Amino acid sequence: MSSSTRNIIAWILQVLLGLAFIASGFKKLSDLTATVGMFSSMGLPGALAYVVGAAELLGGIGLLVPRFTRLAAIGLIIIMVGAVIMHATKIPGGLAGGLPALVLLALLAVVLWLRRPASVVA
Repeated sequence: MSSSTRNIIAWILQVLLGLAFIASGFKKLSDLTATVGMFSSMGLPGALAYVVGAAELLGGIGLLVPRFTRLAAIGLIIIMVGAVIMHATKIPGGLAGGLPALVLLALLAVVLWLRRPASVVA
């Protein structure tokens, strides 16, 4: 794959994922009562709702800033692994209901791979 094709695919994924995470984080933060209740109902500390909402919002923005793309992708991958685990173990509907989280996790991994540092040739 040429570097320009890789760059175009990466930017398309970054924009789509960035918008998805910005919207998700904004939704969590704009209705904190419901978000804290949801986290508490799963046995998680309510304060984690603030952390996840802010991390999704900032991570979504970070995907759109070239300097922070890899760091944002890594942070969001951690959040999505947690989301997949929660869907598999605590959320009704199981892993099938967590399919969007699995897709986001896979796409974040693709972005991380596409934005890997160029190898240095000696």
